[in-house]
Amino acid sequence: MKNKFRISWDEQELAAAMRVQVQDVREYFMDGRRVSFIIERRLKWDHTGWQLAPSEGAGYDLLDPTGGMWEVRSITGGGVYFNPSNQVGSGRKFNEDGFQAKLGGVKGFILTDIMQFPEMDVYVVPVQNVLRWHAAGQLGANARVSRSRFLKNLVPDIQYPDLESKIAADSMGVDRA
Repeated sequence: MKNKFRISWDEQELAAAMRVQVQDVREYFMDGRRVSFIIERRLKWDHTGWQLAPSEGAGYDLLDPTGGMWEVRSITGGGVYFNPSNQVGSGRKFNEDGFQAKLGGVKGFILTDIMQFPEMDVYVVPVQNVLRWHAAGQLGANARVSRSRFLKNLVPDIQYPDLESKIAADSMGVDRA
């Protein structure tokens, strides 16, 4: 597929280092709430010039080498969402204004398909794609899309509309062929 790269993990080595069973490692690494912090750090250390946000409440997760802010999300069995984290979960509701404000503050999303652990595909998605998909009704009412729909319909449609997004994607090692 285009516009992706892969990160790999050695589940045996991780289990030994943490002194747990391989099944425990799989359970942890396939839970988006748990593994997101590790993936953010892995992306930072694997890609020169990228930095972590100064705090968890920063509104973004990574800074690219040009200063662009990127949100890191996991693609889980339940899909992937593009709205702010404070709009996700029990009793929380989607808010269009908050969604638009979130998208206005980031260059895009870096999405990791954690359901493939220990070999995970990573997609760099400039925000213009999310805005286009939302306007076309390709995201659900709460700006969430299923994993299968994302992989089948949206991944082939990822576009890099501006030079800065291309530079950021290239610095992440995205396959543009």
